[in-house]
Amino acid sequence: MNDLGAPFLTSPYPDTRPRALTVSELNRQARHLLESSFMQVWVEGELSSFSKPSSGHWYFSLKDQKCQIRCAMFRGANQRIRPLPREGDQIRIRGKVTLYENRGDFQIIVEHMEPAGIGALQQAFEALKLKLHAEGLFDPARKKPIPSMPRHIGVITSPTGAAIHDILTVLARRCPAIPVTLYPTAVQGQAATADIVRAIDQAQRHGVADLLIIGRGGGSLEDLWCFNEETVARAIASCSIPTVSAVGHEVDVTIADFVADLRAPTPSAAAEKASPDQLQWLRRLGEQELRLGQSARRLFQRLQTQLGHLAARLRDPRRQLQDKAQRMDELDLRLNKAMAQQLVQTRLKANHLSQRLSTQSPHKTLLAASEQTTRLNDRLEAAIRQQLRQQHEHLQHNAQTLHLVSPLATLGRGYAIVRDDQNRIVRNSEALSEGSSITARFGQGSVRAQVTEVNSDSH
Repeated sequence: MNDLGAPFLTSPYPDTRPRALTVSELNRQARHLLESSFMQVWVEGELSSFSKPSSGHWYFSLKDQKCQIRCAMFRGANQRIRPLPREGDQIRIRGKVTLYENRGDFQIIVEHMEPAGIGALQQAFEALKLKLHAEGLFDPARKKPIPSMPRHIGVITSPTGAAIHDILTVLARRCPAIPVTLYPTAVQGQAATADIVRAIDQAQRHGVADLLIIGRGGGSLEDLWCFNEETVARAIASCSIPTVSAVGHEVDVTIADFVADLRAPTPSAAAEKASPDQLQWLRRLGEQELRLGQSARRLFQRLQTQLGHLAARLRDPRRQLQDKAQRMDELDLRLNKAMAQQLVQTRLKANHLSQRLSTQSPHKTLLAASEQTTRLNDRLEAAIRQQLRQQHEHLQHNAQTLHLVSPLATLGRGYAIVRDDQNRIVRNSEALSEGSSITARFGQGSVRAQVTEVNSDSH
């Protein structure tokens, strides 16, 4: 039935008209055509009709003097945009051209938004980068090494931001023994530049930190701009303390990254690079302790073996004294035997002469010879006694001399036998040098010492 209540007329002939698209089909084809023709675009214009419903998505229009286009920026993409855009702002967006099929609206799905003046900031960034590079501030040769085991870490960042929380969390996990000093500063806005320079100067004057972490969390180029200022860059470059730049996220690059001694992609990564892993150090210390014990045992065994060899080579002075005493006894026996033989021979000769005299001389001559014999006999006995006395005195003298030259007697008078580390007796100080090892044997006991001074003066 039609609107007038009359039935529709049907034709007995086949319908030859082209097939009509549904609205949904047309919108879907138009969307595919737009998305395939415009993969990604940058558009600049004035923001208007901005709305932010409870879902967290943003809806607005971008317009110029003649036209406008609808835009949508979903919550996952707009969370990092600070400050929030306002009506009338000149902005640049990057996104995909598409069609909202339900209403047939031509629109852009925005993935990134920034102030329209971002181009000027980028130009300023590149100009300063070229200037400082030409001055050599990026030269790796001027960068200071980062200490592998810092004694004290200074952190220059906002006391309320996420960066300080991330840094302290990582340091507490990796090496909680390292003390940390926060030098609070603004990290965004016009006052941040002078504030950061002041904090760097304060850390140097404080003089406790041997490593500085300078940075903040992520943000837009405008948010991070204080780390692209020339005064901040020169303050970091001239800092006497090794510096680690930890500005923004991994994709964010600032002038501070180029002039710092080390660049970390995030504050957490900066804490990782600045601190040793205590578990790794404990494992390394355990390995070193094991190796030290093994080395000590090997050294002790080697010294024990060397001591045994030296003891075997060392001749006991008492043995030498015993040899000398035995030799003296042998000489004494030989002397007594020789004197007894000489006495016997002298007496035999005297008897022989007496017999010759008695047989060949008259009584007077015999008497005179007898007297002379008596005198000669007395003289002979006196000579023998003198000879024996002299031999005995000589023997005592030899015994005293032998006692004087005895090593033990010499040692007993306060002297010492000094040997070098080759077990050779040292007779001259010039045979030694500073740092030489010596062994001194006394009358009782011995010591091992090291030469600290050599004096060749003989007086």
